[in-house]
Amino acid sequence: MNAMLARHLDWFASLSPASLTDIDRVYAADARFSDPFQKIEGREAIGAVYGRMFEKLQAPRFTIIDTVCEDKRAFVTWDFSFSLMGRARSIHGGSLLLLDEAGLITEHRDYWDAAGGVYEALPLLGTLLRWLKRRMA
Repeated sequence: MNAMLARHLDWFASLSPASLTDIDRVYAADARFSDPFQKIEGREAIGAVYGRMFEKLQAPRFTIIDTVCEDKRAFVTWDFSFSLMGRARSIHGGSLLLLDEAGLITEHRDYWDAAGGVYEALPLLGTLLRWLKRRMA
């Protein structure tokens, strides 16, 4: 793994409202970010996503599990733990990261199960989704 990628992963693992000021050392100005809920462009917009994460969730934390790296491309698996309304939650997922010549992230694509990670925790929708999973298994 290259040194820049290792530094970026350390930033994610220790992400806090205070460390968001260092986002320009991680993401390129025109970086793109996507996950199951959104597609956005620009370092400021990406920083706003992380800012909202700290506003809406209690104790959000990324734990890096594994990294596969080739040239300026990496796939990282992680666990995201947090509390919401007093209930502890965890989401397992992965991110594809593409780096530019300067080593900054130009593309960040998150892959995780939105149904299992979020929707199944909702009272009525969760019941329906769990029933559908059992029927399809």
